[in-house]
Amino acid sequence: MMNNNPSRPARRAELLAAAAATVTVVLWASAFVSIRSAGEAYSPGALALGRLLAGALTLGVICLLRREGWPPRSAWRGIAISGLLWFGVYMVALNWGEQQVDAGTAALVVNTGPILIALLGARLLGDPMPPRLLAGMAVSFAGAVTVGLSMSGEGGSSVLGVVLCLLAAVTYAAGVVAQKPALGTASPLQVTTFGCLVGAVVCLPFAGQLVQEAAEAPASATLNMVYLGVFPTALAFTTWAYALSRTTASRMGATTYAAPALVVLMSWLFLGEVPGLLTLVGGALCLAGVAVSRSRAAARAGDPGADAEPRPERTADSAR
Repeated sequence: MMNNNPSRPARRAELLAAAAATVTVVLWASAFVSIRSAGEAYSPGALALGRLLAGALTLGVICLLRREGWPPRSAWRGIAISGLLWFGVYMVALNWGEQQVDAGTAALVVNTGPILIALLGARLLGDPMPPRLLAGMAVSFAGAVTVGLSMSGEGGSSVLGVVLCLLAAVTYAAGVVAQKPALGTASPLQVTTFGCLVGAVVCLPFAGQLVQEAAEAPASATLNMVYLGVFPTALAFTTWAYALSRTTASRMGATTYAAPALVVLMSWLFLGEVPGLLTLVGGALCLAGVAVSRSRAAARAGDPGADAEPRPERTADSAR
């Protein structure tokens, strides 16, 4: 018997997008542990280049196996901008900035990224900003700052570090907004693969440092760098693009506020850093804000096509 209820496939698409977003946030949170390890042996630029090369190689193999082909010409502008800003400048600036500031300052500055995404999305993409989304982002941002402040140590913050973290937040937001239109004509895998390649090219000036440091780095640091390329980059950026192609940039940005809560849990499990009460409260606020911003009511208010039947999947032939 045929299913004539259009809300069922729409609900399935919504669940798949939510699952993809969850994979992204979990893997990006796990990157915190790996960066802590690899960053002891690799400088910011070398770490970014090694991560991007590992990610580009992984994605390239997958593209060849799936016969994805080249993205359409109309998608290249968004791919190039997101590759330059998000895959390239952002990764170097974030690696460098977090060496210069304490955790509280980094949390305050870098977590302005989703707010900037919402503002740029509304201005450049016409994304609506329903009250539930704004309320959820406000709660999550307060939680992210609480987590960062509670986990701060004795370290200080330099002006350079604050500027670098702000640069990371701005390039992250601009990269996401630039990526969104490209997903209208290219597949998530194409957008991620070629964006990663652009980022790797941008970071090629650090190739000499990477070769020199790789020769001296312990195997654990190099393995963590490879992990960053394969999972938080190749896999997580692809699942991010898949979810972004099915919702607004603002809602996807708000989803990343779950990462600080997951970082607290992973730091506890893998680094033995027992969270305090204030840290747990901040993590709970992050998750509560994400739940509000991704509620079905917010989705219907923020996505005019949220209840509509999803677009059909593009095939490899149509991608070429």
